[in-house]
Amino acid sequence: MATGLVNADSYAGLRAMLLPANKRASNDKRRHRGAGAAPSMEEAGRWALVRRGDGVTIRERVSDIAAAIKEPVATGDKAVAVRAAPPARKPRTDPGTLEHIAMTLLRRYGVMFWRLLEREAAWMPSWRELLPVYHRLEARGEIRGGRFIAGLSGEQFALPEAIPLLRDVRRRQHDGGLVCVSGIDPLNLCGTLLPGDKVPALAGNRLLFRDGLPVATIVAGKINYLLAPSAADRETLHAHLVGRR
Repeated sequence: MATGLVNADSYAGLRAMLLPANKRASNDKRRHRGAGAAPSMEEAGRWALVRRGDGVTIRERVSDIAAAIKEPVATGDKAVAVRAAPPARKPRTDPGTLEHIAMTLLRRYGVMFWRLLEREAAWMPSWRELLPVYHRLEARGEIRGGRFIAGLSGEQFALPEAIPLLRDVRRRQHDGGLVCVSGIDPLNLCGTLLPGDKVPALAGNRLLFRDGLPVATIVAGKINYLLAPSAADRETLHAHLVGRR
């Protein structure tokens, strides 16, 4: 069952297998007395091989199961010892798909480095898989590699059009401007690159930035101020968060 080779009609067999060995004897005694007891293997129903479309025969499937549990398989009148199957490797992502994902991340953030993957979905390729793709794109002259954001370890890559924008941000004077974004926006980097607790990526959540730093959030309808604002400043932040500025 753990290797996905067999299946059962119900969960009773799985519950029976998960029952600790020291409780199985007492469970049998309670069953004989007619008292309530945990499920047993007798209640598991039918077991069947999971159908596969790769042409593997039933005999090979049984050998796979025996290899998984490291027991000999009875074939006819004699038992044949089966070697344990090697651990399954994670399938490699198609190179074209990897390049598409790498460019999508660059278009999303402008600059890409390993810390940004913390806020992405779990099924995304690892940085180790994406790094050779970015090296190849840099060698083709499609992107730039370098140190674009200070204070971060590891390699960084940027779209050519993002570099002038970064320079403009560095030269821009702080004017106290406030920007409010949704929790599902890629700028939701609280708790990873920016200070504060992580804000769940839900449409109802909000983040308020002042000069590029988070100052207040709305999570599950509750307003949180990341600093200690004055009464007047609190009113201003509240108005921007709820859209009444």
